[in-house]
Amino acid sequence: MTDSKISPFAPVKFPSLPPIVGFEMATAEAGVKYQGRTDLWVLKAQEGTQVAGVFTQNLCPGAPVDWSRKALKSNSNGRRILVVNSGTANVFGGQKSRDAVIETAQGAAKHFGSESEAVLLASTGVIGEPLEASKLIAKFPDIQAGLTNDGWEAAARAIMTTDTHPKGASALTEIDGRPIRINGIAKGSGMIAPDMATMLSFVATDAKIAQPVLQELLSELTQSTFNAITVDSDTSTSDTLLLFASGAAAHEQITDISDPRLSAFKAALKDVLFDLAMQVIKDGEGITKFVTVAVKGAVSDISAKRIGMSIANSPLVKTAIAGEDANWGRIVMAVGKAGEPAERDKLSIWMGPHLLAQNGQIAESYTEDDGAAYMKQSEIDITVDLGLGTGSAAVYTCDLTHGYIEINADYRS
Repeated sequence: MTDSKISPFAPVKFPSLPPIVGFEMATAEAGVKYQGRTDLWVLKAQEGTQVAGVFTQNLCPGAPVDWSRKALKSNSNGRRILVVNSGTANVFGGQKSRDAVIETAQGAAKHFGSESEAVLLASTGVIGEPLEASKLIAKFPDIQAGLTNDGWEAAARAIMTTDTHPKGASALTEIDGRPIRINGIAKGSGMIAPDMATMLSFVATDAKIAQPVLQELLSELTQSTFNAITVDSDTSTSDTLLLFASGAAAHEQITDISDPRLSAFKAALKDVLFDLAMQVIKDGEGITKFVTVAVKGAVSDISAKRIGMSIANSPLVKTAIAGEDANWGRIVMAVGKAGEPAERDKLSIWMGPHLLAQNGQIAESYTEDDGAAYMKQSEIDITVDLGLGTGSAAVYTCDLTHGYIEINADYRS
């Protein structure tokens, strides 16, 4: 990517992600699709590391998703190894895709000292092109020789596809008075409408938490972070979010989700997941506007979220925002088509501080000049009050521009 194409919301620099005890990693140029850049990352966890994960609910998942779902549930006592490649998603490649994940897992187990059933895999890139496992396996000796405890930025760069910048987040918290570190990276820019996860995201901590508790935490926090974002309404076939806990921290293991010692850790984990999710949206393909949609007054939180997603996914709403048009009529349309309880004459709509519509008509105080001036901002807040109940939700999206079309029209060429 050239500087002119970098998202206007890109951070000035990659954040500091210090080493975490229990993890080593390295990247390599495997030449899966890209030339002159890294496209392979391997994470090696110490023995005893616990893993939780959430995956795409797309009914045409990639072979790596099928493999990792099984690996997550396996009874293997082997050391956890994560192998991630960019360039091909290894989806819809028939038996070749399935063979590739088996070969990759077996190769990783051999080179990094584990069992294939303990190896987790993730791939991102073009759909319909089977992965050549030999390209990854050939680089495993170099990976083994280059393992380091301080390679998070390199990892974030290696897993990028149409991303304009690497994405990372970190937090320092505590459990039972002991310091705990959480690091996370993510990739994603298009085909973003997560359903259990987003594109690819990997989070690591030194906390000592039993796997069932780790899984419950991740599943819960995903709903208000990665599952609250959308770029284009398309749920990827490869969505994978994994949380690794090495257990290296000096506190007693937590085995109960209701343990009060989890409070600070849970808050910090949510901060990391939310930070990563916002970075994904703010790197949406062709983005010029970041949009928060807040829905309140719904009959339930679930209903509010569905209405919020209907607004956030509407091409008409998103193109109006790209054109800096405060077209509240399109928001009314998106509310009404969501299939959730809504009454036209109880509806109120705001753009930032400006009340645009209420009681079934344009607000008396609203002027087009106010709306036009507000829409020139780079960050837009849409608020909808249904006036029906106490349900509320917030979802996050971006505008839909010519840039999005150009990126996706040329994606395979």
